[in-house]
Amino acid sequence: MGGYGSITLGLRNPELFISIGSTSGALEHARQIARRMRGEAPPRQESDLTPAERAEREARRQRVNPLIGIDGFSSQAERTPLGQEFVTSEDADAYDPFTLIDKLSADQLPHIYLDCGTEDRLIAGAREFASILISRDIPFDYMQMPGAHNANYWIQSVGRIMAVQYEVMQRALGQRPFGRRRNEN
Repeated sequence: MGGYGSITLGLRNPELFISIGSTSGALEHARQIARRMRGEAPPRQESDLTPAERAEREARRQRVNPLIGIDGFSSQAERTPLGQEFVTSEDADAYDPFTLIDKLSADQLPHIYLDCGTEDRLIAGAREFASILISRDIPFDYMQMPGAHNANYWIQSVGRIMAVQYEVMQRALGQRPFGRRRNEN
């Protein structure tokens, strides 16, 4: 949930960031949960897994990752107590980038970067978020290229997001001229 998380964290705390970015982010995550909680969308469908596949999935959730090494936080099951992220639809709305973006003016926002693969099921959310930014005349960077929600895509995209973030930081440090001046009132 890195792409969704970084956009949400940045929109909830814009004063802390110069730039925020999402690569293959599940930007519609909180919005979809809120809609299900309000009865505006059908409940999420359980996949057609065999009992053995369900058991393997649960075993993976319980497996401790030694690289994390934090008591009570080292397995997926520990990080999502009871599997419930939001208690109410209002809680979900408070972490919905589509709701958060409407609460901020363009001059409050950090730079925004979005990218997603054209074969990624999450591209619709990236495109919709980009269209909101365009309609509000908010400067941002967007990239899409062939690829799915996997490491092959991310290996290709990481260079682009790093180059864009470097340029944004250089400009913030006064090392590059700005292409667009903000009102200095």
